[in-house]
Amino acid sequence: MSAAPSSSSRPSVTEREARQVAEAARDQDWRKPSFAKELFLGRFRLDLVHPHPTPPTEDVQRGEEFLAKLRDFCETKVDAARIEREAKIPDEVINGLKELGALGMKIDTKYGGLGLTQVYYNKALALAGSACPAIGVLLSAHQSIGVPQPLKLFGTTEQKEQFLPRCARTDISAFLLTEPDVGSDPARLATSAVPDGDDYVLDGVKLWTTNGVVADLLVVMARVPKSEGHKGGITAFVVETNSPGVTVENRNAFMGLRGIENGVTRFHQVRVPAAHRIGPEGAGLKIALTTLNTGRLSLPASCVAAGKWCLKIAREWTAAREQWGKPIAQHEAVGAKISFIAATTFAMEAVLDLSSQMADEDRNDIRIEGALAKLFASEQAWLVADELVQIRGGRGFETAESLAARGERAVPAEQVLRDLRINRIFEGSTEIMHLLIAREAVDAHLSVAGDLIDPDKSLQDKAKAAGNAGVFYAKWLPKLVAGQGQLPCAYGEFNNAVDLSPHLRYIERTARKLARSTFYAMSRWQGRMETKQGFLGRIVDIGAELFAMSAVCVRAELLRSQGENGREAYQLADVFCRQSRIRIDELFGRLWTNTDDLDRKVVKGVLGGAYTWLEEGIVDPSGEGPWIADATPGPSEKENLHRPIG
Repeated sequence: MSAAPSSSSRPSVTEREARQVAEAARDQDWRKPSFAKELFLGRFRLDLVHPHPTPPTEDVQRGEEFLAKLRDFCETKVDAARIEREAKIPDEVINGLKELGALGMKIDTKYGGLGLTQVYYNKALALAGSACPAIGVLLSAHQSIGVPQPLKLFGTTEQKEQFLPRCARTDISAFLLTEPDVGSDPARLATSAVPDGDDYVLDGVKLWTTNGVVADLLVVMARVPKSEGHKGGITAFVVETNSPGVTVENRNAFMGLRGIENGVTRFHQVRVPAAHRIGPEGAGLKIALTTLNTGRLSLPASCVAAGKWCLKIAREWTAAREQWGKPIAQHEAVGAKISFIAATTFAMEAVLDLSSQMADEDRNDIRIEGALAKLFASEQAWLVADELVQIRGGRGFETAESLAARGERAVPAEQVLRDLRINRIFEGSTEIMHLLIAREAVDAHLSVAGDLIDPDKSLQDKAKAAGNAGVFYAKWLPKLVAGQGQLPCAYGEFNNAVDLSPHLRYIERTARKLARSTFYAMSRWQGRMETKQGFLGRIVDIGAELFAMSAVCVRAELLRSQGENGREAYQLADVFCRQSRIRIDELFGRLWTNTDDLDRKVVKGVLGGAYTWLEEGIVDPSGEGPWIADATPGPSEKENLHRPIG
């Protein structure tokens, strides 16, 4: 058997090699239409989202029945204050969730699961997360990215029959990709899986393993060395946590989500049967990225729950609190915040429900929509919670426990702010989401003209690419000049009491403007485009706002057609679109008028020590130790903190 790799065997890769690894993991085919992709290309395909898709009656009935049971459980069995205080979800709560079937919400009924749709799975996560965000994370990490989802998409029949019934009722799972020195750059993944007969032998250390402390089953990403009969590459495995050599070395603690069971897991000479490998060797990253396409929708669910709660508290508090002779809600400075909270919560739910229903129907490719939903909701929910804290004033900064101790309602506004902060980092930080979405958004351009800016391509390849690009742009560019957005009566079906049609015309015009801006930037910077991360981030943020505007309009019309608060939905959609248009116009201005170049100069100066004088006059309270912990493979020297829930 091969020896375990030393710390010096950690892959050393160039920036270009890292990009190639990420590119190879992408799903490079577009077999189904994508509303968001078309939006970035300047084509407003309203027909792909309107009329708003709706779920079958039987799915609604099954989902509502479970939500009723889950609500009763959350109201009677979950003590959120205790979980926050003890930084732990009680075993009896987790066991209660198991008995309820909550571990199997997304698992097919033939494997003992509930078989809920993505829409109702998200509603359940929102409900559970509103009772206690740590519970929402437990259920989400288990089903959205843990063992059930990759097996559902890539597992063999035998693997599904072996593991899914366990995941549906008894076994908690976790997803292990990140390492102490590897985050969004998986090309440097160091955990190894060395073939040995009918097994693989795992060695390495994984960081931030959500659910890892209590998990029974793990999805582990490890690098298989290339050898005779083995393609090698980053590969996915199902690993039993109680296998010899698996050690949970630390339970991590965070500023928020204090009840989550997140740890550091070490593998030393852990034998994993080849039958537990998910997919072929080298397919691990593709499996991970594909799993996240829909798995990311669990984060917007928690954001929607937080938005709804913030709206409730803002409404109740601002009606009760008086200043200068009237409720503070009637003061314009506070009222503007309430309007933002209400409109943005409506938008987050609209984006989530539309993306989820599209995922259920499986008619569209939603890789961009899912990423946009995560990006938009995580950023906006943080702002919503921050506004609630501001509205609550000193009480917003005070803990719920302290409020209760002095006789006031225990409103955990500061906790919600802390709990939400991680969503801008979880499952792809905002910065990484910008780059990921930007890559997909410009895919059509790179597919026809990418060879023109690839330094490794021959002159013959570049000449061929130039010809293909000429044909593509000759057809595409003229279509960006005019469209329905310039017709005064376009989208007239959205004129009901409140007229939303001007917003839809704005979306159509702005999508074309966005596509023109992207093309101009590609022509201007060519191969350097990928380094213009500030520009790309603003392009993506504009696309996210346009997607959200589209979602709120079609949702408002759906609610109107169903007779469910249609007038109010139209009002919220109108307010959100007006607020969004202001943000979009600002983003367009910042595409070309910004401090990006100056920022790079300042960064160079900071790193070169030019401004160390600015750091004088403080005391650094940080403790001693390395910036990144040692992750050299080898036997564990720590107590195993694995705590299976019996």
